[in-house]
Amino acid sequence: MTYENIIFKTDDGIATIVFNRPEALNALNDDLLKEFSLALDDISKNEDIRVLILTGAGEKAFVAGADITELSTFNSLQAKVFAQKGQKTINKLQELAIPVIAAVNGFALGGGSEVALACDFIYASENAVFGLPEITLGIMPGFGGTQRLPRLIGKNMAKEMIFTGKMIKADEAYRIGLANKVCPAKSLMDEVLKTAKTIALKGKVSLRGAKQAVNTGMNSDLVTGCNNEIDAFALCFASEDAKEGTSAFLEKRKAQFKGSLSK
Repeated sequence: MTYENIIFKTDDGIATIVFNRPEALNALNDDLLKEFSLALDDISKNEDIRVLILTGAGEKAFVAGADITELSTFNSLQAKVFAQKGQKTINKLQELAIPVIAAVNGFALGGGSEVALACDFIYASENAVFGLPEITLGIMPGFGGTQRLPRLIGKNMAKEMIFTGKMIKADEAYRIGLANKVCPAKSLMDEVLKTAKTIALKGKVSLRGAKQAVNTGMNSDLVTGCNNEIDAFALCFASEDAKEGTSAFLEKRKAQFKGSLSK
């Protein structure tokens, strides 16, 4: 498929989606959300893809938010439909079986922060800026920001950001646990690819199990979460990778994981 608002490419098991509306700071509009959703569908069907990276085109923005030109025309019903579309797409992103890394290379505001929050973790360039500034427009986050941000950085810190609409720089995002790592802009993608390649060498079933155990555990009590972990741990042994990993350890060699989600 030919995309107009994103760049979708794969290389050696690693997929990259680049939000590609640099003239609008990669703002999310209806067309971009549709293309993003279709790309996520393709990724979920492709057993060869082991890691996904998200980033933005240009040097200024990851995603600077929803397209305000489009938002300004909405009535309540249109706003609800737009929020539903956005949440459906971002939920699809979070529910991918494979690990997802956000390479935040500039402004990640509003919907941009909400996309990044749905990734498994965030690497940020030194010029990255995060925020949920919707309150300054007389509205509020609608793509899951009021739910994911408190779960990541804590309720009170999230409320301050949401209620004031303040933006924070990369070093502050790192300090409060929003970003895992801060890199010089020129080396951001190199650092992200280095980590992605490390992850891509691991077993798909064990990665999927670990991701699901963490994500479901965040929304359940400790006992339920630990029981889910037991089931995920046991499922790993249905994959040939469990045998390969333990054998490689005992034989003092590097494991070659080739198992898939279907066997």
